Amino acid sequence: MTARILDGTKLAAEIRAEVAAEVKQISASGVRPGLAVVLVGHNPASEVYVRGKVKSSQEVGLYSEQHSPPESATTEELLALIESLNGRDEIDGILVQLPLPPQVDSKKVLLAVDPAKDVDGFHPMNVGYLSTQRPGLVPCTPAGVMEILRRSGIAVAGQEAVVVGRSDIVGKPVAMLLLNQNATVTVCHSKTRDLPGVCRRADILVAAIGRAGMVTREFVRPGATVIDVGINKVTERAEFDRLFAGNAKRLETFISKGSTLVGDVHPEVAEVAGAITPVPGGVGPLTIAMLMSNTVKAAKLRRAGRS
Repeated sequence: MTARILDGTKLAAEIRAEVAAEVKQISASGVRPGLAVVLVGHNPASEVYVRGKVKSSQEVGLYSEQHSPPESATTEELLALIESLNGRDEIDGILVQLPLPPQVDSKKVLLAVDPAKDVDGFHPMNVGYLSTQRPGLVPCTPAGVMEILRRSGIAVAGQEAVVVGRSDIVGKPVAMLLLNQNATVTVCHSKTRDLPGVCRRADILVAAIGRAGMVTREFVRPGATVIDVGINKVTERAEFDRLFAGNAKRLETFISKGSTLVGDVHPEVAEVAGAITPVPGGVGPLTIAMLMSNTVKAAKLRRAGRS
């Protein structure tokens, strides 16, 4: 048995097309939804992410702007920038790209974002809305996970779901979303006893731990749906062999590039699972698509609040 591959790239394209149609409709009334991205300094990985976000915004027709304060920016300077963006009506979404430089109080900066414009869904007010099932902005990656399940026709209600990882960005919100959709949810972490045994109970297993190929076949009940949120760069040959032994094509790429990407789920799991998301091309593309969707949602919620 080989698992059905849940193609995130294809699903993200569907969502982006829907968002583009909504943007067109909203813009026809004379108001174009807008996204402001704040990127402090020159973190190469962050620059790549931000370029992707700005490009996607333009593709779906959103108004977008990028603010690039220098690496030396202080907490106060960033708070002043956030305050000015909060006050601008044409900006519906504000995204602060993490990580921020060490001298900046990241929590203070994120807390300063108007919850109505918090398209990352990290503000405590939006976390509260999620936990009490009120309309608000949901973190993009967890929202993407739910879209993969919904659009792939995978039932959630009544299912046993196990989430490996308890981060505020993925683990906790995805557990909350699954619970809100009537799954029975277990959240695992580094202190969980018999982790493989707990994971084997899952009909839906979400791996979000940030450790390359940690979830092996003994973690997975045959036929389970496995959502791999992790994205890890493998540069050591021994680690490559543990994950991709016998994969000649992958080895060729690894040798020429000096690295390869792998999720938190070992590739062998595809032989056991009923359905699985690939890395790359699984959850990743959905994250940016949901950011676009959240910006439109923020525009609609803000305007509805005035009527």
